[in-house]
Amino acid sequence: MNNRFMECLQRVLKHEGGYVNDPLDSGGRTNLGVTQRVWEEFVGHPVSEADMRALTPEKVAPMYKVKYWDRSFCDKLPKGVDYVVFDFAVNAGTGRSVKTLQTAMGVVADGIVGNQTLGIINSANPKDVVSKFSDARADFYQGIVARKPDQARFIRGWLNRVEDARKLGLQDNNA
Repeated sequence: MNNRFMECLQRVLKHEGGYVNDPLDSGGRTNLGVTQRVWEEFVGHPVSEADMRALTPEKVAPMYKVKYWDRSFCDKLPKGVDYVVFDFAVNAGTGRSVKTLQTAMGVVADGIVGNQTLGIINSANPKDVVSKFSDARADFYQGIVARKPDQARFIRGWLNRVEDARKLGLQDNNA
């Protein structure tokens, strides 16, 4: 079991940035990568714009741990793989992230990182896992634009994020 949640969260928060409310972004009102809908679900009550603007890394860390890190089984994943899977989970959902990992590794994509998935991942070079996963992640974003051309304005940012996450995931395995 690894203990890299806070390190990986700091990386994710650099990508997520601060408060935004882009009318063309389906996420709507967002701060530190947390949409208002997700935050309301986590805290169990409606929140205001002021509440969303007041979010801090300390406030959102427990939500990221429970909703994304734990649900993506990141504590069980090798160093570097944990980060890229977590980053994609935050951006596209835990189910999609885990299934993308499984598909990239040739495992049945059931969304659960069990013994079979871990066996395949742990027998592979972590750098290969990071690269295969990152390629599959980039394909996912290209598919969004193919289906919804109005989302093309986001593709450069998505692909830059994939490559930055790939670079950091690969660096994690150089130590």
